[in-house]
Amino acid sequence: MSETLKLGIAGLGTVGIGTLEFIVEHGGTFASRTDHTLEVSAVSARDRRKNRSVDISSYKWFDDPVALATSDNIDVFVELIGGEDGVAKQSIEAALKAGKHVVTANKALLAYHGVELAKLADANGVALYFEAAVAGGIPAIKTIRESLAANTITRVFGILNGTCNYILTRMQKQGRSFVEVLQEAQDAGYAEADPSFDVGGHDTAHKLALLTTLAFGVETSVDSIYVEGIESISLADIEAADNLGYRIKLLGVALQTDSGIEQRVHPTMVPKNTAIAEVDGVTNCVAFDGDYVGEVVLIGPGAGAGPTASSVVSDILDIATGMIAPPFAWRTEELKPYKRARMRAHEGGYYIRLSVFDRTGAFAAIAASMADEGISLESIVQRRPSAALPGLDATPDDGAPLPVVMITHNTSEASIRSALQTIEKEGNVEERPQMIRIEKM
Repeated sequence: MSETLKLGIAGLGTVGIGTLEFIVEHGGTFASRTDHTLEVSAVSARDRRKNRSVDISSYKWFDDPVALATSDNIDVFVELIGGEDGVAKQSIEAALKAGKHVVTANKALLAYHGVELAKLADANGVALYFEAAVAGGIPAIKTIRESLAANTITRVFGILNGTCNYILTRMQKQGRSFVEVLQEAQDAGYAEADPSFDVGGHDTAHKLALLTTLAFGVETSVDSIYVEGIESISLADIEAADNLGYRIKLLGVALQTDSGIEQRVHPTMVPKNTAIAEVDGVTNCVAFDGDYVGEVVLIGPGAGAGPTASSVVSDILDIATGMIAPPFAWRTEELKPYKRARMRAHEGGYYIRLSVFDRTGAFAAIAASMADEGISLESIVQRRPSAALPGLDATPDDGAPLPVVMITHNTSEASIRSALQTIEKEGNVEERPQMIRIEKM
């Protein structure tokens, strides 16, 4: 006869309800796989009276998730409340101290407090699992913690935010502006009323911080990540990239280098012929470079009730089978202090777009600023507005700005930024220069 694994679920939003539906629909098959029957014993949310698609009347109700977390009637506490502090953190801490296993989808909390919570889980001999915190239904955490455990990982990268990927895909395929497509994403429910957390790259940074700790065995350091969003990407950039053989994607990238760990989130040009360039819409992609396995690429749904609930339940099933592994793949006492890498040569060069005033000496000054920083150019495209890049088709008078696109050879981030700062100060450009990294896949 199978044993019963009793669950307490805190948070009955999209993912919480999706998890309940998943367990109700597939619960009958779990006993044969794990020798355990899953039973939802109790739930907690802000509003008990809210109309929900699942009948919760048979579950014990807790107004206080902390009380649920320490209830004698549960074995696993499932935290789906969200937020990096407050009651979500308090309830997880309470559950771990009470000897309860914890499953969570809370990337923000883990990015800032994950190592601290992992130590608490280790001290109490319980699981702290968070497959659903990164890339929705993609098994990114299990892949790196289990399947690639024998490899030395040198790079982790990917498309980790569906909202940004949706916007960039629509801009590229439909020739529409960022503002236009953002509004469409909000209307469709892919973007929040305040989209800054997504489009500013911060959501991606939280997920990248977790992957970095898993991959390299270092303490989480989300504040060390260079973060740049997609707000400045124009239709002119999208179309220039297309003409040059690239697609623009918001990537999270973490590298193990000789001087430390490099973590960055920013728009990136990737070659059209790579798998990651073909990842469109709200789909996510996570990739790992291992010394023996080579490159492993996982593509799938990065959000939504069903995919995220699938990851939540997969963690619960691991607990049911007795698989209790260190939360971050490494024993917490073995996690090394985070050491930030020095600014290094970027391996794929840079795309630069300038709006240059058409006057004597302007281009010579720009070339001199580049040369002073040791930057060599692979190509430069300068056209009169009548034949300019699509999206830059105004017809100004003589002396008005002209669009110029440059592709550099490999150079350092510091050199590029210094040169562009000088160019902007010299007053030969109408607006702040646009810079996008080109990543070799």
